[in-house]
Amino acid sequence: MKKKFLAALLCVMALCVPAMAADTVSAYTTLEEVFAKEIFDAFTADTGIKVEWVRLASGEAVARIEAEKENPQASIWVGGVGTLHINAKNKGLTVPYRSRVAEKNVPARFRDPENYWSGLYIGSIAFAMNKDRAKELGLTMPVKWADLLKPEFAKHVRVANPSTSGTGYNVVTNAIRINGNDEDKGFEFLRKLNASIDQYTKSGSAPGKSCAIGEVPVAIGYLHDLVKLVINGAPLSLAVPEEGAGYETASMSLLKNGPQPVEAKKLYDWILGPKGQKIISGWYVIPLGADMEIPVLGKKVSELNFVNQDDVWDAANKERLVARWNAEVPDAK
Repeated sequence: MKKKFLAALLCVMALCVPAMAADTVSAYTTLEEVFAKEIFDAFTADTGIKVEWVRLASGEAVARIEAEKENPQASIWVGGVGTLHINAKNKGLTVPYRSRVAEKNVPARFRDPENYWSGLYIGSIAFAMNKDRAKELGLTMPVKWADLLKPEFAKHVRVANPSTSGTGYNVVTNAIRINGNDEDKGFEFLRKLNASIDQYTKSGSAPGKSCAIGEVPVAIGYLHDLVKLVINGAPLSLAVPEEGAGYETASMSLLKNGPQPVEAKKLYDWILGPKGQKIISGWYVIPLGADMEIPVLGKKVSELNFVNQDDVWDAANKERLVARWNAEVPDAK
């Protein structure tokens, strides 16, 4: 009798395990920790599904997912630039998911045509000018890439190095796109722009921070980083270049053979839905599929001019373009 009772108890426990597991989903995220916690906590509150997440830098995420490909420890990767999700797809680390929510809310240009990844939001390249320094130097707010080539901006602009920063690399591809996708003309522009650059920084957010304290009058960076500086009191004017702005597409993918595929799809759809996108809009980035007014900038998404960016091409040519930048742009370091 005792043996029968134990056997029955074990059967009940075995049935309970998948039910318990179904209440969780394991995720890797490249979002900043405060943002990851906000959106995952909201998903849990709305659905009852707990997100067990680990925050990793972009490069770390790809390396860890690849190292674990024979025994995946997570089911979904949230955040990280689109080029890295393309690399993960090419390495066979992710799986396609045709999300009806993505098809409805995310424009096709911000999704993988084979449904391996979808954009969450975009961060646009933008210019910042310190109002106090500009007044001292008699500088006018640049609103076009061409403005930065004017003699008065010589050694007054700071931007990230494309060898170490995704932001810096985005500036390189942006230069090519505003020059009719002519790579040689793009590099001609970058060589001219070099006369205006006082320093190439290691990180993409560093120029904006330096500009905020007046160390340099003009910075090139991502709009959301610059908006946050203004919100926190920095005396900056902001502009998105009128000829066309490059952008980073923060993206999301389902991992191949992840332990909770059903729950991962639910999280994927929820983040791209109205509740997830409303939270994302509070991060000063540009949520996809929402024509909202951008804080500080005072313009709606529809009023901005984005280049016709090709993340697949950018990912495939990054090593070559960075090497060319190092070889051809004067004083490049």
